[in-house]
Amino acid sequence: MQHELILGGQRSGKSRCAEARAQAWLAGDAGRSALFIATARAHDDEMRARIARHRLDRGARVPAMVTLEEPVALGEALRAHAKAQRMIVVDCLTLWLTNLVMPQRAEPLDDAALAAARGTLLDALRGATEPVVLVSNEIGLGVTPLGVETRRFVDELGRLHQAVAELCPRVTLMVAGIEVAVKGPGR
Repeated sequence: MQHELILGGQRSGKSRCAEARAQAWLAGDAGRSALFIATARAHDDEMRARIARHRLDRGARVPAMVTLEEPVALGEALRAHAKAQRMIVVDCLTLWLTNLVMPQRAEPLDDAALAAARGTLLDALRGATEPVVLVSNEIGLGVTPLGVETRRFVDELGRLHQAVAELCPRVTLMVAGIEVAVKGPGR
């Protein structure tokens, strides 16, 4: 297995696809482990319930995968936890970027700080010798959003996807639960 970026719309099957990659990885060798890095923050009751449901579902589907919650310092977490025989699943880049540029209870990062955070993530991905599967929402297929903050977010997410895709030998687009190979095997 190799690094992979899994993109798709909401409820397209991205997370399940990433979990399936982790299941396959774990089944390949008894000495392997898998770490799930969750980037969501629970700012309201609905999000808390959503996160709890995802934890339970993920635990049922991939019980051997350990979860680490890291909503901001993603590059640092990836670097700290990447090791031999461990796959890392990051879910998701969209929420991570939201936490940086559209946080609910803090000031957004300026362009320089955002570039530094993105650089740290990309450097950690380059340095990871075992597979890293990154999940993110493809939101750039629609109309140009209203509002400066939202346009910045959409632009930055597109730039992030391009940079991550460049480092991933495999890119998959999920559409209605169906994997569409964009880059790599099957393409």
